[in-house]
Amino acid sequence: MKFGIIQERKNPPDKRVVLSPALCQSVLDKFPDAELVVEPSPIRVFSDEEYTKARIEVASKMENCDVLLGVKEVPISALIQNKKYFFFSHTIKKQSYNRDLLRAILAKNIELYDHEVITNQNGQRLVAFGRYAGIVGAYNGIRAYGLKFELFELPKAENLKDHAALITALKEVHLPNIKVLLTGRGRVGNGAREMLDAMKMRRVNVSEYLEDSFDEPVYCQIDASEYNKRKDGVRGNKADFFANPEAYKSNFFRFAKVTDFYIAGHFYGDGAPFLYTREDAKHSEFKIKVVADVSCDIDGPVATTIRPSTIAEPIYGYEPQSEREVDFKDKGAIAVMAVDNLPAELPRDASDGFGEAFSKYVIPAFFNGDKDSILDRARMTSNGKLTKRYQYLQDYVDGNEN
Repeated sequence: MKFGIIQERKNPPDKRVVLSPALCQSVLDKFPDAELVVEPSPIRVFSDEEYTKARIEVASKMENCDVLLGVKEVPISALIQNKKYFFFSHTIKKQSYNRDLLRAILAKNIELYDHEVITNQNGQRLVAFGRYAGIVGAYNGIRAYGLKFELFELPKAENLKDHAALITALKEVHLPNIKVLLTGRGRVGNGAREMLDAMKMRRVNVSEYLEDSFDEPVYCQIDASEYNKRKDGVRGNKADFFANPEAYKSNFFRFAKVTDFYIAGHFYGDGAPFLYTREDAKHSEFKIKVVADVSCDIDGPVATTIRPSTIAEPIYGYEPQSEREVDFKDKGAIAVMAVDNLPAELPRDASDGFGEAFSKYVIPAFFNGDKDSILDRARMTSNGKLTKRYQYLQDYVDGNEN
């Protein structure tokens, strides 16, 4: 089995990679029948020379490989027909901007495996950048708070070496006695929590957060069962919420009344209620002034997120009464940080974390007969058609859905 690590060609450029030089070495040591070729790249966080020093072949020979490994979407013009590809296709939610990409994949008889659907038998993701999205998202949010209120000016995350450097920078920050709310207890939410804990910020429970005042900054981490409640008044729980989201309504506003800075690190599923609406944001008791929306669902559950922002320009302002974008420093504006590719700001650390999981779960599946069905679950296309699990995308491919 010959694996090729492709050059990232999407704009803006992404420096991440599926396998670092050290992990390439590890794969070759564990699987003698594996071969690896790295396509030359001027932007990859690990240089061509680092791969060469690790005795990994660097060459423009992707057409000779069986399986091609990338991170972001591959431009249609760069797709090689009849190959197996791994990358984030951003099509499983029927994203209109990638419809033509999925059509091209089918037309070129490409076997597509999407990183987003590499799961275990319980549907839990095995390979993800989520932890680093949370880490960078929390850092960027604190940076946005400092800029919004002209309290401090942190360097951009992309200009710092690694995770440890972000923490070092945060430890120099002195926040006022604000309340910080964090939603989500998965990879993203817990990645953000790492940063708050590294700052030695005090963590409080829900009742303390809602009812008490403090003379120091504090944070509260909550999940779906705490910001939603059943419409019928029956006591709900997290499992019931995920099984029956339409039976719930948001109970978030009680947090919005006391929160200064909000980090959105939750997963949002179809049919779930919005956390807060644009009407909620207009309310005189809505207190949130800075939002770090790591989840970044546009015009969705976090109503102040009206567009994604970029690594180059990570913050914009949302004016609740007019529902328009304004300068984030305007007095009435809510500062929104909604970068949709946060892990790209920590490319070396993020690549290492992602690659460790990929080499642990995915690579072995090519040599053990896919005994855990990891490849089977992630295979979206085969023989020019959608696989059974992804047949729901046919109308999207055919253009019958917006």
